[in-house]
Amino acid sequence: MGLYRETHIGADLDELWARTQDPVTRLRWDLRFSTIEPLPATPGEPRRFRCTWRVLPFLTVPGTGVAAGERDRPDGTRVCALRFSSSHPLSPVADASAYWRYVPDAHGVRLLTGYEYRARGGPFGALADRLVLRPLTGWATGWSFDRLRLWLERGITPERALVNWLVELAVRAVVLTVCLTGLGLQSVLRLFGSFADTVAYLCPLVLVVAGSLAVLKSPLAGTPAARRCLRAPVTQARTPRVLRRLEAYGLPAPL
Repeated sequence: MGLYRETHIGADLDELWARTQDPVTRLRWDLRFSTIEPLPATPGEPRRFRCTWRVLPFLTVPGTGVAAGERDRPDGTRVCALRFSSSHPLSPVADASAYWRYVPDAHGVRLLTGYEYRARGGPFGALADRLVLRPLTGWATGWSFDRLRLWLERGITPERALVNWLVELAVRAVVLTVCLTGLGLQSVLRLFGSFADTVAYLCPLVLVVAGSLAVLKSPLAGTPAARRCLRAPVTQARTPRVLRRLEAYGLPAPL
């Protein structure tokens, strides 16, 4: 079972690399993790880490993993990869692997990721994965990538981007609620006096248009949105060698 997300960020490759590789900085923009703790490293071996993965908005599970990267590649691209596992009883994923590719071009960097995992729970777990986990993980990945893009391109900090998203979500929810329930419309119609009947006649059309905009309108430019990321590669995606090499190393003891 796999996921793919891709975005384009108009930024310097070194700056993008730094903001994605530093654990403290990554926690500011990556919605999927609440903690990342590097473990003591052995020279010549992949980096090991502990982390807390945000499965649902109010559910996190601990896990351990290994990571490695290739910063100086002949073609000018960069790659990093990781493997992750969790033995926590609430974790819907037994183990996972992922890679990131950084592909510079004339206007910035293409940042793309491929993610494979093994779900727990047999047939029920497979169904829960298809209906809940896969859509949420894909959305969180795309949303986080766009949050990072706003930080690098527009200077909108991850904290401010979250506020922008929450405010826009609240406004859309209020508009949709009014459109579906007619809440407060009587008070509004009284403001039109003798034209109240005409406005009331037009109300259904206005409510349909407003409700449609609340659901379908593209997010504002300063609001992160998962829909801005590609969900499938333009060309065939290849698993990088660094990820295959990680399979030769054992994971740290699970939590």
